[in-house]
Amino acid sequence: MDNRVMPHDTDAEKVVLGTIMSDRNALNEVRDILSPNCFYDNLNNQVYKAIIAIDSRGERPDLITVANEMRKKNESVDLFAISQISSCHTNDIYQHAALLHDKEKRRRFIEIGMTMQNKAFSESEDIVDIMSEAEESLKSVFQSSKSNMSTIDDAVREVTKQMELNSSSDKKLTGTPTGFSKIDGRSGGLQKSDLIIIAADTSSGKTSLSIAFALSSACYGDGVAFYSMEMKKEQIAARMISIESGIPANEIMYSRLSPEQFDRIDRGIGKLAGKPVFFDDRSTSNIDTILASIRTMKLKYGITGAIVDYLQILTVNMKGNNKEQMMGEAARRLKNLAKELDIWIIALSQLNRDSINPIPSLARLRDSGQIGEAADVVILIYRPELYGKFYPEPFQNAETKGTAMIDIAKGRNIGLEKFIVQFSPKTTHFYEMDQSYRLVEENDAPF
Repeated sequence: MDNRVMPHDTDAEKVVLGTIMSDRNALNEVRDILSPNCFYDNLNNQVYKAIIAIDSRGERPDLITVANEMRKKNESVDLFAISQISSCHTNDIYQHAALLHDKEKRRRFIEIGMTMQNKAFSESEDIVDIMSEAEESLKSVFQSSKSNMSTIDDAVREVTKQMELNSSSDKKLTGTPTGFSKIDGRSGGLQKSDLIIIAADTSSGKTSLSIAFALSSACYGDGVAFYSMEMKKEQIAARMISIESGIPANEIMYSRLSPEQFDRIDRGIGKLAGKPVFFDDRSTSNIDTILASIRTMKLKYGITGAIVDYLQILTVNMKGNNKEQMMGEAARRLKNLAKELDIWIIALSQLNRDSINPIPSLARLRDSGQIGEAADVVILIYRPELYGKFYPEPFQNAETKGTAMIDIAKGRNIGLEKFIVQFSPKTTHFYEMDQSYRLVEENDAPF
C-alpha cells in the first residue's frame, strides 16, 4: 500500500466515546451504526468494548465504570488517558459516528482488496473460488446495516401472517391482554411499540385501571415494570392484593386484621407470588432516570411493558421551555423508547378540570395537546357518580353508582370505542360487567 495509512479519525473516535460516557442517551442514538471495529485506535477500541459490556448489563457507562471494566481485562489501565477521552463531547454525535462507520467500511474494502490481490498473485486457488469469496466478502460489508431494512414485500408478508392468524379458529391475542374484552377485541391486547395514555380527572381511577392492566399482563406471563411517583411499591402491592382478596388496601396496610381476613389475604398473595411485576426503588421523577431503568428492566427481565404514573409529575431536562413543550417531549421520548425496545408503555395523565362538563375529552389533556399526538391509544375514564351526573349518550340510562365509562378516544390502529365497566370503590378495582350496562330505574337518583 506504499506508505498510505488506513482511513481513520482518532479525534472523532474520542468525541463519540466521550459523548457516550457523558450523555445517557447518546449510545442509543448511534449503536446501530457503531461496532468495535469502527474504532481504529487500540485504546479507543478497548473503551468502546467496555462501554458495550457495561450497557449489556443494564448499567450506564461513565469514566469510573469504564475504567473498572477495562481493569477486568487489563490491569495497566491509563486512567488519565480515559479521563481525556471522557472530557470530549459533541451535540452532534450521529454525524461523527457516521464518519467512523464510513471509515470502517473503507478499511474493510481495502482489506478485501489486498486479500484478493494476494490470492490473484499466488495462483494457488481456482479463479472461480476467488471470485465467489470476493462477492461474499463485499456483501458482508453492509450486512449488519441491511438487517434492519425491509422491502414492501417483507411488510406485506407480515400483514398476510396477521390476517391468517386473525382468521384462524384458535386465534390468540397478538398482544398483552388487558382483562377487558372490548379493548382486547379491538386491539388484540396491548401492542408492542405502542404508547398508551390513560387520562382522567383526579381520583377517578387512573392508577387503579393501570394496576388492573398490570395484573392481567402478569397473569398472562408478560413482565411489566411499574413506576409511580406518588405511591411506594408496598402501596401498589397492597392494591394488587386487595383486588385478589377483596380486602381494602387501606385495611391491609394500616388496620388490625381478623383471622378470616388474613386467610383471604394469604390466598390473594398466593395468586401474586412469582408474577413478573417489577419495581425500581432508585427511580425518581426524572424522565432520563426512568427511561434508563426501563432499558435495564428490558435487558435483565425481558419485560413486555412499562407503566409510568404519571406524566405531569415528570421532570424533563429542557432549559427555557414551557410545561407544554416538556410534556410533549416526555410523551415523545416514551413513544420512541417503546418502539426501540419493542414494548408497550402506559403513561398516566391528568385532565384539566371542567366542573360544568366533566365528561373527559382529548382537548382536556393537561399541559399539552402534544401528549395525544404522540400516543397510539388514549383511554379516558369517566365516573359520573363523582359529580352527581348521568352518562352521555348512548349510556344515558346506565346506572352510575359503582360503574365507569371507558372511552378509547384515540386508537391509531384500532378505532374508537366506549363501554361501561364496574368499579369497586372498596378495592379500587375496575372489572367487566355481566351485561353491557345496567339500566337505572325511573325513580332512582342519579348518584
